[in-house]
Amino acid sequence: MVDHLLHTRSFHDIRQALLQQQELALIDLREEAQYAEGHPLFAVNIPLSKLELEILNRVPRFATPITVYDNGEGLVALAIERLKDFGYANVALLEGGLQGWKDAGGELFIDVNSPSKAFGELVESRVHTPSLPAEDVQALLNSGEPVVVLDSRRFDEYQTMSIPGSISVPGAELVLRVQDLVPSPTTTVIVNCAGRTRSIIGTQSLVNAGITNPVFALRNGTIGWTLAGQPLEHGQSRRFGESSETAKTQAAQRARHVADQAGVKRVTRAQLQQWQQDHARTLYLFDVRDPEEYAAGHLPGSRSVPGGQLVQETDHTASVRGARIVLIDNDGARANMSASWLAQLGWDVSVLDGLVEHDFSEQGPWVAKVPALPEQEEVSPAVLADWLNTPGTQVLDFTTSANYVASHIPGAAWLQRGLLTQKGLQALPAADRYVVTCGSSLLARYAVEELQQLSGKPVSVLTGGNAAWRAAGLPIEQGETQLLQPRSDRYRRPYEGTDNSADAMQAYLDWEFGLIAQLDRDGTHGFTVLELK
Repeated sequence: MVDHLLHTRSFHDIRQALLQQQELALIDLREEAQYAEGHPLFAVNIPLSKLELEILNRVPRFATPITVYDNGEGLVALAIERLKDFGYANVALLEGGLQGWKDAGGELFIDVNSPSKAFGELVESRVHTPSLPAEDVQALLNSGEPVVVLDSRRFDEYQTMSIPGSISVPGAELVLRVQDLVPSPTTTVIVNCAGRTRSIIGTQSLVNAGITNPVFALRNGTIGWTLAGQPLEHGQSRRFGESSETAKTQAAQRARHVADQAGVKRVTRAQLQQWQQDHARTLYLFDVRDPEEYAAGHLPGSRSVPGGQLVQETDHTASVRGARIVLIDNDGARANMSASWLAQLGWDVSVLDGLVEHDFSEQGPWVAKVPALPEQEEVSPAVLADWLNTPGTQVLDFTTSANYVASHIPGAAWLQRGLLTQKGLQALPAADRYVVTCGSSLLARYAVEELQQLSGKPVSVLTGGNAAWRAAGLPIEQGETQLLQPRSDRYRRPYEGTDNSADAMQAYLDWEFGLIAQLDRDGTHGFTVLELK
């Protein structure tokens, strides 16, 4: 039940803040599959079940105006309580929830990363990004003429399925790497992704940067390729290599020109330090290079977010609309090209200039900030294995449902933290004690107190989580052996995997084609499209 004394914000409050480019975080607390069924354009998905793992990184300033909502699932009161406990001082609920937004005339967008996908469609319609259908690309590949196919997705997506002969060059790398990947100025360059957005943005990046080769997007990506009845490769490992000094210099010049035309700002280290101390404005500092480069050396305080994915999934990392974004690289190309797109997406974005090699002094992968926890009882994999030999111990696994199905501790039950309510108590298997786990046990740790209070039973954390269990060589099982609730934690994208129906893929393309009309009806996007002459 929602406390009627809680502060509320209306559809009109949110709309006015967006139009005035004020900071706001509009958070959908439902699981991703539910979020994908319909949400406001700039709503970001931070499920209540994962709030602790994500909120400090996605909404880093405690005074940010935060508005949360659900669709009648009863998540908002608990979310507001937790957010206030974390230190957030300006938290409200959306008046009427999702239905209230709709009743007030608000547009609802389905799927995920809707702002970026709608923007991609807007780009293609405004500047007529060149593209070719799958049949024409296949004919080019069969012709013997020089053709290079560059896959602009993440490398793991490329490995799942790829156009035969294609090379993995994630979006932000395209302008930097293309010169060393084409054998001649007449080589035709095809850019693809799984659907449409990254094909369009990648192709238009090369066009905007003044690449002289013929450049085309593979129309509708691997979906279009599959619908045309053409085969895909799987498990490929072709990747871009080191760039020549000539290519680096030319790419940096081209990218800087595009960024300047798009209105990207420049910032010095001194100015950045001032911004970092400005408590009235949210700041994101993103290193847009390859994660391996980031781990080898990065600017302290920066977060690794490869530029192509940043443009595609801005809402996943910069979840405060109206915030400042500063981008970093060590070559002058990737940050500028990524920033040019963020500027067109309506962000206040700058590139940090003047960095030298010794500024990239911190090593290791990016580590998320999470709220502190008290000491908790832990159990090693070996001891848990002994406990499971006799009745009374129940393992509860809070990992993703996909990971659970692929591999879990025998007898473990899968659930999400949202089930840990008095209403959900009856769904829990009876036990004398519970052991909680997930991939690393990080998320599971935040369920301990809730589970203890709900069940009245002792609760322990599996040290090292499922990864430690597998590393110890202990038995595993697979499949949906004990799901305590529906698998709503992740929306299955129609463009991922290789077993989607043709109808689902075509429906996804039809949805993308209709996004421009939705943008017009919504009226809050603030997007611009750069038209270079």
